Amino acid sequence: MSDEASAGEKALYLLLGAAIGAATALLLAPRSGEETRKLILTKAREGADLVANRTKAVAEKTSTYVDRGKELLQQQRDQLAAAIEAGKQAYKEEKEKA
Repeated sequence: MSDEASAGEKALYLLLGAAIGAATALLLAPRSGEETRKLILTKAREGADLVANRTKAVAEKTSTYVDRGKELLQQQRDQLAAAIEAGKQAYKEEKEKA
């Protein structure tokens, strides 16, 4: 893992490692095959739900940042357009004076 990995990536690697370790421990545990399969299925569903929830949260946060960026970009465009228009108007007024 590189130093540039985000906190989300590190958390994902941690969760995947924990899931693999848990699955290995379950397979080596002294339980019946049916109990072990049910437990693995339950944990897999919980893991899938966790990943789905985290993915949804990241998507919402990303969408919020993208929307905010679009708003800031539009504000900059509006300010630039207003400055250009003011410059044209000032040029027009000075040209009429001369």
